[in-house]
Amino acid sequence: MSESESPQYVSHGDIEQQISELEQLPGGPRCGFFGPNSVTWRVNRESAIFLGAGRAALLQLAHPWVAASLLHHSNLMNDAIGRFHSTFRVIYTMLFGSRAQAIAASRRVYQLHTGISGELPHAVGARPLGEHYEANEIKALCWVYATLAESAILAYEFVLPPLSSDEREQYYCESKRIAALFGIPAGALPTDWSAFVRYTAQMIESPLLGVDENARLLGHSILSGAGTWVRPPCWYRALTAFWMPPRLRTAFELSFGAREEKALRSATRLLPLLYPGVPRSVRFVGPFHEAEARLYGRSPGPLTRRSNSFWMGRSRLLYPELSE
Repeated sequence: MSESESPQYVSHGDIEQQISELEQLPGGPRCGFFGPNSVTWRVNRESAIFLGAGRAALLQLAHPWVAASLLHHSNLMNDAIGRFHSTFRVIYTMLFGSRAQAIAASRRVYQLHTGISGELPHAVGARPLGEHYEANEIKALCWVYATLAESAILAYEFVLPPLSSDEREQYYCESKRIAALFGIPAGALPTDWSAFVRYTAQMIESPLLGVDENARLLGHSILSGAGTWVRPPCWYRALTAFWMPPRLRTAFELSFGAREEKALRSATRLLPLLYPGVPRSVRFVGPFHEAEARLYGRSPGPLTRRSNSFWMGRSRLLYPELSE
């Protein structure tokens, strides 16, 4: 799997083919493409996953195509929380929605991506001035998908017992369904977890990733909570900096001195002790509770709706009329 090859783009036929193949998977429509017995639900129901959200976002911004797309086709610079919400509305609908909801979200993302293209305003890393980018390019989509999958496991295992090797393989195998909903064909992905780890390590060291001033500004907008009253605490910024590969930590100009090290030590000591004792109603994100309610034929209750609003900026997963 190499980014040095010619760009390949997801077509309308490709996304419909991926959806058709997913529809052949066993399981009921209410369970979506995962369900209560999946490692995917077990991992992604945890609110602790957001410990890795800053890292995933910065790794994505290190891809010059992603940074240019977000700079020119989003309001991330001035509304980080709005961008956060719009992203996770889609991701959570794919993860916890019914099959009809997940498919509708897939088609919506594809259509949004078809309108995102341009040229790099200057050279970044190994990428030349004027290089054409499109959001529906398969290798760029692979990188975005990889940052989400890897960062979720990193965050989960920071506060909870690590997954076994078999569970990691199952998680990775299941995660390919999310990739398919973004139009990524299975053949474009690493074959197994070990190959996936090698791919992410190679990409992190690749000159195809690079950070310019615009990416730095977008990154600091995310870590400052631009556009919202929420301000990520020192320990969260320290954890994000610690988890970043050293060369990208330097490129993003992330502080990691004595103050950050002290905050990181406190978080590393306290969070694994405190987090498992958080009540289930708060510890698990609203979209998971909404999925559980759907499986029992109920509508999500007030607490679930409030949790959804916090994590996604709205009280229900996308397309509630398709939830059955």
